[in-house]
Amino acid sequence: MKIHEKYINRCIEIAKNGLGTTAPNPMVGSVIVYKNQIIGEGYTSPFGGPHAEVNAIQSVTDKTLLKEATIYVTLEPCSHFGKTPPCSDLIIKHQIPNVVIGTTDTHSKVAGNGIKKLIEAGCHVTVGVLEIACLEHHKRFFTFHNKKRPYIILKWAETADGFIAPKTRNEQKPVWITNEFSRQLVHKWRAEEQAILIGTNTAMADNPSLTVRDWTGKNPIRFVIDKQQKLSNDLAVFNNEAETIRITESDINFNKPLAIQIGEFLHKKNIQSIIIEGGAQTLQTFIDENLWDEARVFTGKTTFTEGTKAPSFSGELLEETSIQDDTLRIYKNTL
Repeated sequence: MKIHEKYINRCIEIAKNGLGTTAPNPMVGSVIVYKNQIIGEGYTSPFGGPHAEVNAIQSVTDKTLLKEATIYVTLEPCSHFGKTPPCSDLIIKHQIPNVVIGTTDTHSKVAGNGIKKLIEAGCHVTVGVLEIACLEHHKRFFTFHNKKRPYIILKWAETADGFIAPKTRNEQKPVWITNEFSRQLVHKWRAEEQAILIGTNTAMADNPSLTVRDWTGKNPIRFVIDKQQKLSNDLAVFNNEAETIRITESDINFNKPLAIQIGEFLHKKNIQSIIIEGGAQTLQTFIDENLWDEARVFTGKTTFTEGTKAPSFSGELLEETSIQDDTLRIYKNTL
């Protein structure tokens, strides 16, 4: 089994190349092995393009070797027609005898049917290799389909004395708490997720553009809570650099818990992952309704003495790193 784990690990490694581009498809990785040698690799193309298995098979120079090879894949090969034909059919067509799968696909359109089709065609199928790692890798996809909401990442920066914003400000722009390297990392994160959300107060006070200016990648879809559509179209968040969608009182009921309604609204919009970038009120709303998966919290060396307090929450600390004089802590919601 250890040799299987080696190649599934490689599948996960290359699959990450699709982060931020494959949704609503999962970012799958695939490796093809012949006599303990990798002869082909592939990961999911941007949405609408070939899946990982297709790219892996196409990368094999001598296709005759496929009849004696093993194909490894992080997620059960699809069995239905979407933008592309079923991957399970392609594996069967090339008579690949061995298929090793990280985890099954719980999506109703697949849900074991890909595995069933492969077995019925005579393939030897192994399922559940590094399953926990594969489930973690596909967390956005599984959260979307199983919980009917996006994978939700909370993100904020707070001062050394626990404030997220100063009491007063002189200009309509962000008051930076973190250094330029931390801010660049945030832009990288934006490129990796499908969407980003802020509240009315943040749009007005900070006038953010929410793009990936300091990174190379795709701008996320911007969502702005704007109950009565009072925000000016002149704000940066409404520029033409990325799509922006207002969430108004015609979309959700502001007299009822907001986070769960926003989650349902985003699910209908086919959003698999989103970063909630504040401010404090919006972040606390998601925390209080226990509707979040990860929290990424920067602490800078700045102090405000007074102002808007950082959100209050509890979670399991997964990682703590220093970015020069900033500290980044990443938490997981275990409730």
